[in-house]
Amino acid sequence: MDVNFLVAPQWQGSGSTRALQLGDGAEAIRGDLPASRTTVVPIPLGAGEGLGSGVRRITAIQAVRDRVADALAGIDGPVVTIGGDCGVDLAGIAHSHEAHPDDLALVWLDAHPDANTPESSTSGAFHGMVLRTVVGDGFPSLVPDLPVPAERVVLAGTRAFDEPEAEWIAGRGIRVIGPSELTAESLVAAIEATGASAIHVHIDLDVLDPAEFSSLGFPEPFGVTVASLLGALRAVTSRFELAGAALCEFAPPSPEAASDDLPTILRIVGALTAESGSA
Repeated sequence: MDVNFLVAPQWQGSGSTRALQLGDGAEAIRGDLPASRTTVVPIPLGAGEGLGSGVRRITAIQAVRDRVADALAGIDGPVVTIGGDCGVDLAGIAHSHEAHPDDLALVWLDAHPDANTPESSTSGAFHGMVLRTVVGDGFPSLVPDLPVPAERVVLAGTRAFDEPEAEWIAGRGIRVIGPSELTAESLVAAIEATGASAIHVHIDLDVLDPAEFSSLGFPEPFGVTVASLLGALRAVTSRFELAGAALCEFAPPSPEAASDDLPTILRIVGALTAESGSA
């Protein structure tokens, strides 16, 4: 079955000064996707309001979630959501989990665990709270009806933890694979340990080492190599059913930077979709 693509260039969940460049990044990726299998979700023009929630711009984030959910409802088969900030994957994860309520693993490839709450976050930026929210421990209006069990989450390539995040992850027993430990074998083994047969793969591009990929709002040193990421993705998509995926946080500072980094993104898209019909 062919994989479809959904482009949702949300920027309101980002805490980066380069947040608006996420739209440029999403548009650059869209230009290389098959038009017949690509849906574009319109993003609210305004920043949105916090409404005292502790989540900056929560009204815009909720609006995008609902628009993405509506779009996903009209698409058959797995969908790769192209962001935008990590918050665009709220609806995608919920969609995958509803299709596989008992056997879905959430593979979170990100330099950061995105496991803060409105109370622990120092910025109020939602892209630092997404994982915590989908596991059921976030602001109530953003928590999905069917949270993902913590025991079916795999964090990979993660290396920059706030103290409250680290405590929560340890307390929930979430599996963590560091950048130097990420291989095809280690990721497959971690997913197998969850008992899942299907996967939703969330990729924040800052999982990559900034020496190999530069168009990032929050680069972290000592990241995953492109070769390691591609090998791990090919392994898990050949071993498990791809229920859905997201590719987020591409923030090129210039058209030249976008051109330099876009081939890496297209290789990642190819690795994700190879078993189901590549782009």
